[in-house]
Amino acid sequence: MPELPEVEVVRRGLERWVGGRTVAAVEVLHPRAIRRHLAGPADFGTQLTGQRLGAARRRGKYLWLPVGDGSRAVLAHLGMSGQLLVQPPDAPDEKHLRVRIRFADTEGTELRFVDQRTFGGLSLHDTVLGDPDGLPDVIAHIARDPLDPAFDDAAFHTALRGRRTTVKRALLDQSLISGVGNIYADEALWRTRLHYERPTAGLTRPRTAELLTHIREVMNEALAAGGTSFDSLYVNVNGQSGYFDRSLDAYGREDEPCRRCGTAIRRRPWMNRSSYFCPRCQRPPRAA
Repeated sequence: MPELPEVEVVRRGLERWVGGRTVAAVEVLHPRAIRRHLAGPADFGTQLTGQRLGAARRRGKYLWLPVGDGSRAVLAHLGMSGQLLVQPPDAPDEKHLRVRIRFADTEGTELRFVDQRTFGGLSLHDTVLGDPDGLPDVIAHIARDPLDPAFDDAAFHTALRGRRTTVKRALLDQSLISGVGNIYADEALWRTRLHYERPTAGLTRPRTAELLTHIREVMNEALAAGGTSFDSLYVNVNGQSGYFDRSLDAYGREDEPCRRCGTAIRRRPWMNRSSYFCPRCQRPPRAA
């Protein structure tokens, strides 16, 4: 599933190509793509038609477009394979095209939501009253992400120490810190030399600060590379893949030598996922 860097790459593309444009027509080609809009496909199209879309915004892995005066927003959930593509109207339809949004201007492009597995979708929601970010109400519980200027490092450390959990579980808890998923958690933990099963209660303030530094570093490096694309599913609005997968130090490198000490990277099943780590650099805690 795309994490913060991949979603931010899409957000920047939408900000450039879609923000400020007025919707002329909406075509829902598969009802599952707007299943989170409980009023149905017809209402989704009616509510959007004639509305001006604002600049795309993001919190963690969540992406949205303000609608009209900002009291509502179109929330995009990319799921496992969702793509938001900006295409010329005469471009052939993608095989898994689910929603098409046409605009009233003469810029000559339309917005397409393509989703092979149909786990993602678009939906229209009210925004949180008085929230400066125009946050859709359904994601009001999502914490700020570590690239957000308003992210509170000290509060994060306090919350981390107060959780009876392990460090990777905490990093994937979107109500504690958003935007971090399996890939970037493994990468940041490798850089910090922390085992994924390390209890959070034992983390010191300097250790937490080091972890946050590495989370930000790896995400910014991924952003510079256009994100991580293991296949053709994770692309920007122009259909281009990112190439940060070539720079990964831990994730996906089972049996390959650690770039730091040469020990073979190991993979372990973890919460229906996998965790990749160096058994020498990231020693497991005794309890594990």
